[in-house]
Amino acid sequence: MTELNLLLPPLAFLVVLGTVVALWAVLGRLRFRTDVRTAGEGKAYACGEDLPDHMIQPDYGQFLPFAFFFTVLHVVALVVATAPAAALASVAIAALYIVGALIGLVVLYRK
Repeated sequence: MTELNLLLPPLAFLVVLGTVVALWAVLGRLRFRTDVRTAGEGKAYACGEDLPDHMIQPDYGQFLPFAFFFTVLHVVALVVATAPAAALASVAIAALYIVGALIGLVVLYRK
């Protein structure tokens, strides 16, 4: 006779899903609810400051080059650190990654 294996992914998913739905139902009844809505309930919180009526749109122009720099250097570090030194082909691929990263960073930060 086969035994019930709780480590099977579909069965584990159903167990976790059932637990989450049960917690949602139980905790939903315990939450604080009120029928009275305050004036500022739907407004965005800005640390006590009044926000202008138009949407504030942050500028990601400075963030994206930094994120690209971070990603490129970490991928290069991962490839170089995990390349076995005994195989000549892997050392060549690691060197190719370093050269590609340098070219990418020069293109990224050229003025």
